[in-house]
Amino acid sequence: MIRLGKHVEEALNKNQPTVALESTVIAHGLPFPHNVETAKLLEEIARSEGVVPATIGVLKGEVIIGMTEEEINKMLEDEPLKIGTREIPYVVGLKKSAATTVSATMRFSKLAGIDVFATGGIGGVHVGDWDVSQDITEMAKTDVIVVSAGCKSILDVKKTIEFMETFQITVLGYRTDKFPIFYEGLSDFKLDHTVQNAEEIAKIFKAKKELSIEGSILVANPIPEEYIVPESEVEGYIQQALKECSEKGITGKGVTPYLLSRVAELSNYRTLKANIELLKNNVRLACQIAKELVKLR
Repeated sequence: MIRLGKHVEEALNKNQPTVALESTVIAHGLPFPHNVETAKLLEEIARSEGVVPATIGVLKGEVIIGMTEEEINKMLEDEPLKIGTREIPYVVGLKKSAATTVSATMRFSKLAGIDVFATGGIGGVHVGDWDVSQDITEMAKTDVIVVSAGCKSILDVKKTIEFMETFQITVLGYRTDKFPIFYEGLSDFKLDHTVQNAEEIAKIFKAKKELSIEGSILVANPIPEEYIVPESEVEGYIQQALKECSEKGITGKGVTPYLLSRVAELSNYRTLKANIELLKNNVRLACQIAKELVKLR
């Protein structure tokens, strides 16, 4: 049910630094054609850093850890589902194609023996009715390093941080003592632990594993300041795009791609650029961590 790409299998056998990448950002996180272009770009960044990229997704029921460009395109043609860990048996058992979110990508990374995973932002605790992302429960039990730009401000950031503490998820602020909120920069919520470089992160992860303390390390890596877009600005774009959807009769699966492309247009593509830049920033840091882990081995 699980297949390693040849380049990933070879890298793991030779103890080469490897970084896992999710496929949801390709299938559901960015508008076409920026999604495919960004997928290529992130892999190119990893390779330029001397690290092997492993994009993870499900193609007709087969989990592929290290998808080729052709396999990514085939997955997109199948209009893939968006899955977390709990949906894995459904898509594998029924031979469906799917893009993996943070929780599912973490689980597959662990199964493959990949210790570092770069994403955009994690899911968390939503405002209002009870709604907690699988990302948190998966991080509570899966031993990988997750590099992200925090979570989106539409979530309850304070409760998200508190939940991670309750579930014993180690959160490290990368050169910051405040929790980042996606492409909006830093929140007002302070973090207990900060690190200054990839070597420190690798040493903490090594100690965690040797002490048999389960769970992930979340590295909270803020977006570079020059790409920050305020949430108040973004919210206005979203509301306008939703109004247009209603006026044009756009419903169902058509809403998300319209919102993604329209919000990008309304912001003069600043939100799109910010999203891509924070992904690039996270991949670079993840690569540094992966190389430090190899040294420690």
